[in-house]
Amino acid sequence: MKSKNKIISSLLVGAIIILSLLGFEIDFNNFLSGSDNTEKIVEQKSDEKIDISEDGYYTSKEDVYKYIDKYEKLPNNYITKKEAKDLGWDSKKGNLWDVSNKKSIGGDYFGNRENKLPDKNGRKWYECDINYNGGYRGKERIVFSNDGQIYYTDDHYNSFIKLSD
Repeated sequence: MKSKNKIISSLLVGAIIILSLLGFEIDFNNFLSGSDNTEKIVEQKSDEKIDISEDGYYTSKEDVYKYIDKYEKLPNNYITKKEAKDLGWDSKKGNLWDVSNKKSIGGDYFGNRENKLPDKNGRKWYECDINYNGGYRGKERIVFSNDGQIYYTDDHYNSFIKLSD
């Protein structure tokens, strides 16, 4: 009986090692507790390429950047401040997800009044929230132009990192 348990243990350890080498991550906390959390079985590695589809919903810096770069518009999960207010959004209440089916704010004009972004005749800037997960809006934004410039800020417009080529 002991040798049978050793064989089973060895097989399980081997399977875990093989899955790890293939890029799978196993959440042992839920596995050992018997939790039936089937939503998060495998996490995607950050270096893997993600296919950005036009009808997808995206909020991360990388995904929203790729979407804007590919489709020259925001994903469908973004609505302007006016659209959000028309649905009942009150920024002081942090209730956007309560009134909008988990939308994010984006598509409004960004004035670039402090001239931290490059100016060019005819260039218009627009902004969108990044990594919004409900509640009050955070500091992260992507600011993008009508001529393909895309920048990221994680400190509410104090500094910018250029994402586009």
